[in-house]
Amino acid sequence: MSIIHINENNFEAEVLNSDKPVLLDFFATWCGPCQMVGPILEEIAEERTDIKVAKVDIDEQMALARKFRVMSVPTLVVMKDGEIVNRALGARPKSDILALL
Repeated sequence: MSIIHINENNFEAEVLNSDKPVLLDFFATWCGPCQMVGPILEEIAEERTDIKVAKVDIDEQMALARKFRVMSVPTLVVMKDGEIVNRALGARPKSDILALL
């Protein structure tokens, strides 16, 4: 499955009403650590059909970033049944990201 780009219009359908856990990556295009995490998330999206991997550009989706109290990027948030179940700040290796799930 490919990575989904989240905005205010598709947030409810793709995240809150998802029948699968969602790994949200709050990122910025100018962020070096975010660029390091990007390829890892693409790998996870291809390998794991039991989850959704989604990205939220904090510069384009400021309201969502505020809603999730994102103060630094990358911020990874795992949501299940519309609720936050895990959260991590900063670049992480693949094993650590998978452990969040």
